[in-house]
Amino acid sequence: MAELEGPGGGVGADPRGVLRQGRAFLDFFWDIAKPEQEVRLAATENLLRHLREGRKDDELKYTLRRLVEGLGATREAARPGFSLALAQVLQAFEEIPMCSVLEQIKEKHNLEKVKKKLVRNAAFGNFFGVMALFQSGRLVKDQKALLESIQLLQQLTRHQAHLRDLPRKTLIDIISEVPETVFEEVLFGILQSDLASAFTSPENLHLLLVGIQKFPGVLKPKNLKKLFGSTTVVNEENIPRLVELLQSAAKSEKKDKKLPSVVFDLLQVSLKEDAFELFWKEGVENGLLKEKSGPVSYMCYRLLGSALPLLSLDQLQMVLKGKVMQHYGEHVVTTQLPDRFKFAPEMEGYIDEFLNSCDDLERQLAVVIGFSTLTNQGYPVFSSSSRVVGHLQPVALQKYVDWLKDMFLRPDFDCCLDFSSNRQKQNQENVNILQHKIARLRKWIIHRLANIIESSVKKEESLVMDVSRFCFFHAFFEAKKKTSQIREANVLLSEPVGEQARSVIENYFFGLLQTLNTLTVLGDTAKAAALREKHIHGVTADGKLWIFLLVEYANQLLSSEHVKAVKPFTKGQRDAWERTLQSVKNLQKKENKSDSAKVAAFQQLLLLMAIHLFKNPSETMDVLSDLLNCTERAFSKEPLKKKTDNAEPGWVEVIVEILLSLLAQPSLLIRRISKSVFVRICPNLTKRGLQLILDVLDPYQEQNEESAVVVMEESDKKIKSAQDLDEKGSEDSSDEGDTEEENDSGDEEENEEVDDDFRSQLMNVLQAGNALGGDESDEELDDEAMMALDKNISALFAEQQKRIQAKKDEKDRMRKEKILRRDYKIKVLDLIEAFLIKQSENPLVFDIIEPLLQVIEQCMSSDSDKQEVDFLQKTANIFKNSLCRTKQYCKRVDALREDLHAFMERLVTKACKHTNSSVALYYFSASLYLLKVLRGNMSDKSSTLPTPLPEKESNTVPQACQLLSTGCLDMERVTVIYQQALTQFLTKRNSALTSSMFLDLFKRFPIMCKPLVDILVKSITAGARQHQQAQACLLLQKVLLLRELKLLMTEEEWEELIRESISQVTESLKMVGKCILKAEKEKVAKSLELLNFLLKTVTEQKLRVKLTELDKVLVALNQPEGIGNSARLDSLYWNVMRRLNYTKPKKEKTAGKPAQEAEPLKRKKKGFLPETKKRKNRKKGIQENGVASVASEDGEPAAPEEQPLGTETPEQKKGLMPGSSKHKNQNRGVRENGVAMAGSGEEAANGGDAVADKKKKKKKKNMNRKRKGDAGNEAEQVPASKKTKGSVSQEIQKKQGKAIQQKQGKAKKKRKEKKSPVPQE
Repeated sequence: MAELEGPGGGVGADPRGVLRQGRAFLDFFWDIAKPEQEVRLAATENLLRHLREGRKDDELKYTLRRLVEGLGATREAARPGFSLALAQVLQAFEEIPMCSVLEQIKEKHNLEKVKKKLVRNAAFGNFFGVMALFQSGRLVKDQKALLESIQLLQQLTRHQAHLRDLPRKTLIDIISEVPETVFEEVLFGILQSDLASAFTSPENLHLLLVGIQKFPGVLKPKNLKKLFGSTTVVNEENIPRLVELLQSAAKSEKKDKKLPSVVFDLLQVSLKEDAFELFWKEGVENGLLKEKSGPVSYMCYRLLGSALPLLSLDQLQMVLKGKVMQHYGEHVVTTQLPDRFKFAPEMEGYIDEFLNSCDDLERQLAVVIGFSTLTNQGYPVFSSSSRVVGHLQPVALQKYVDWLKDMFLRPDFDCCLDFSSNRQKQNQENVNILQHKIARLRKWIIHRLANIIESSVKKEESLVMDVSRFCFFHAFFEAKKKTSQIREANVLLSEPVGEQARSVIENYFFGLLQTLNTLTVLGDTAKAAALREKHIHGVTADGKLWIFLLVEYANQLLSSEHVKAVKPFTKGQRDAWERTLQSVKNLQKKENKSDSAKVAAFQQLLLLMAIHLFKNPSETMDVLSDLLNCTERAFSKEPLKKKTDNAEPGWVEVIVEILLSLLAQPSLLIRRISKSVFVRICPNLTKRGLQLILDVLDPYQEQNEESAVVVMEESDKKIKSAQDLDEKGSEDSSDEGDTEEENDSGDEEENEEVDDDFRSQLMNVLQAGNALGGDESDEELDDEAMMALDKNISALFAEQQKRIQAKKDEKDRMRKEKILRRDYKIKVLDLIEAFLIKQSENPLVFDIIEPLLQVIEQCMSSDSDKQEVDFLQKTANIFKNSLCRTKQYCKRVDALREDLHAFMERLVTKACKHTNSSVALYYFSASLYLLKVLRGNMSDKSSTLPTPLPEKESNTVPQACQLLSTGCLDMERVTVIYQQALTQFLTKRNSALTSSMFLDLFKRFPIMCKPLVDILVKSITAGARQHQQAQACLLLQKVLLLRELKLLMTEEEWEELIRESISQVTESLKMVGKCILKAEKEKVAKSLELLNFLLKTVTEQKLRVKLTELDKVLVALNQPEGIGNSARLDSLYWNVMRRLNYTKPKKEKTAGKPAQEAEPLKRKKKGFLPETKKRKNRKKGIQENGVASVASEDGEPAAPEEQPLGTETPEQKKGLMPGSSKHKNQNRGVRENGVAMAGSGEEAANGGDAVADKKKKKKKKNMNRKRKGDAGNEAEQVPASKKTKGSVSQEIQKKQGKAIQQKQGKAKKKRKEKKSPVPQE
């Protein structure tokens, strides 16, 4: 095992062999043992490639030995890796004898000789060795190796504590691959004992079952008789033992959540022996199910699902009506709680797999009907929205639909496997059980039929129409007597449909109508394919609307004498119905004309309202009457009259009002059709029609006017909830739930506050009670007086409770009304969005801008509940994406030029006056949208021509004309608008405007850069605060980076701009004090960034700009009172100085090592004394505090090792002296005296203040290393106390003396030559 852990395991055995060839070969074995599967596989492939290319016997032998050793590795991930590698090697090199490898495995992992603590590893080594031989594919061909491997696996079964059932499973896998002759000649003899004891364990039984299926010629009934005394496995005598074994198998594999293999094989053997009925009834239903344990029950369910593909039609019908099915149904009903394990999805997977693989129509139908008849008090357990019906063949699907319809008309519970839970049995005393079951079954059937149409199953148009007619008929009609003229009335109902059931059918029908409205075109004809390519929905293959076909069917029913409507029409309603049909016919004649979208919109809306006549006749009549009048006016040939203020509204205004009223309906279908109709009439929308929509969103009108949205009563709520079954959940439930607790707490507070009126009334009642009892206070009241007083008090409190409840109800009503109103506005926003998308070039778009901004502004200042946030978010998204960022905009604004300029000025003014930056951003974005529209339009009366570009630039830039084009823009007026805004942003202390707004302006409209750039330059020094000055530097840098700005300016103007910018930055830097505040640092940072760009521009473009004043200011800025100790500022500063040919001095390693080595010894102390307790060393104190100043003989500052800490010159402190050496002692001294050293340009550029932290960590790490080194020589060193008081050892000084003198000479020479920063040549 030791050799496995390292690649040098075979050095002693092969000192001159493979181990001397390098590590590449040995690394393969390391990687094979890695836990990552990808690494193991790659190492195995590389090892095989290496062995194939090399063909060296010594490498192959070493490989086999290493792989065999690795089979018993301690790490679990290594064992399968070595096993797989060994299998691949044996497969690749067939000359390796299998028996020799098996002998190697037995010898290396000998179970008898191994130590007790290594038995587990040895057992796994043998097991994975046999697995490798089997996976190589050569084991079955070598009979001797096969025999020995089977015997080895039989021995390993004794080590069940370590290997469990792995040897048995591997044995079965090997037998499954063995030919029948080999099994009979080689294996049958050694496996007889295992086969004879088949009924003692599930593993042995599984071995027998596999043998019976695989080798029927060997395990004949005659041989089975000899083995265990019976010719068959499944018989009455063996059933009890089989049940026990199956129960054991279920419990042993309960964690795997799958059917044990032995159970499935027993099922197959029972079918082979024609004993399936005995096995199922006696073994499963009367055996396994009697033990009420979870694992056994789930095994039975899995056995049922797995058996479906193997059974005949009669066997399927027997199983689907048996106890296992009923037991499964009870499980589904009783496990509705969320924490319970649900088997229903797994069973649906079995059904789906069966229907997908089965081609027999009868068997498909039997399974679907079998699960549909498993009912709980009439309601099938099988999900009515299950998608497994998608695998039914068309004929089977048609038969299933016919069966569902027949069960609806004549429910037959004799064919159902019906059951009731214990709780249902207790509660069914006072209920009409049969009617209750029929209602539940019919509800499921209607939903199942509607879901078949909704699902993706392949279906014909006839089937869709058949289901739609069936649902419509039973929702709104009933048959008087049989008639063959109407298919739905051909069979009468055995039980009438109840009122509640009919309401449910109505709702499912309108859900089906919604599905039909979005249904893709069915059929395989060329016309249908063409319609599908155009993405047309809701029509048949011949182009007719599905809803129109249903209206025709309804008209047929109304004309028939054999059926009657559930809600008969009045004369007025019947007239409206006839008018609607006539209008639709007239519209269909105009479909091929140019106004086809408008025709389709009216036709669809008329048909929808006609269908709704059957559901709510009284409510629909008003809408339908207005719609019919509007249709006549919209398609009349009379010339349009000139409109006045009091004129009758046009058809567009009427249809908009109708659509707005329909949006308040709870039906999703109505709302979707309303939106699609609006999209089609968008091109005809007028300003008055748009204003009707915008009035709904107006936050100020809703406070003054009575809202059209009213709160429903309880009965209406029930209707609404039923109508919304076609939608996915209620949209208001979350909001009501969020505020419920708040309302309760508020009501409690109201109850605690008793008003003065109630207090006075209570006092009057009490005084009246005392008067009845007499004037003496001590005398008790008699019973009559007490009863009268009690009655009066209770009446008073009852009245007070009624008043409190009325207040609660009113408050609740107001809250719900607010929720409904907000929900209605969210739906109206869909119309605004549709208009902006479809009519982005319409001038009416400009009328939408301000109302949306008002909504955003009002929502920002209102409550922050979820619905309000959703409303705000949707409005903001529409404003940004559908309006401001759209690529299409109005191209005809020449007549609106003056109004749009005034509008832009108004928007920018509001943005400047606002206090909320978020709202100001939307106003500013709207002004940029108008700027884009005006610039993109060409004026017919354009008198001013754009200034021509210089010849050189116009040749190089083809977009020059586009750049200078102003369209309809009044540049002088627009410039003044944005100049005022920019000036306010840079001079007002609390401005809602932000730099990102102006960056957006400059990037999108470079033509605005030149008029505004002067303000930015002046604001570098004239800004209100340092923050504004920093923002001016930032904006100016971004503007100068724009290529378009230079194209708009002459060379002289560009050079003057650069010169003025440098001058302003220089003046700004003159005013810089010591940078302590964040704003000051920000200003200096932005100034240096801008200055770096300006100097780069001057250098690259060779501009004539004087930098003398700037040079002086920058040199002065590097003093200690200048930019401070920020590493980021230091980096920016030296980036600028490099542009002026200054070099940042580098910190060099000095000869002051004695002091560095002495310092760690001071820090070895574990504790820290306060400064007041330390014994002062006067001389050392003078040196450390910088009081004494030592000079050299030449009068120059002392060398680093001579000069006391803290006494450096300013030039040395800031590193301005070119070539001066910065020593570690000096660095430490400067830091101790509060002046931070400037880091190298490379370090500072890497990340601001983080560089300083990195330096500290690096220094601390060095100190730790020194401490460790010093600690090792602690015995040889001078005590720490003496070291700190005295000087460093003379021995170290002698060693360093020569180097110190050389350094001193160089430093003195350089100081004499250079005393101030000098530009490099």
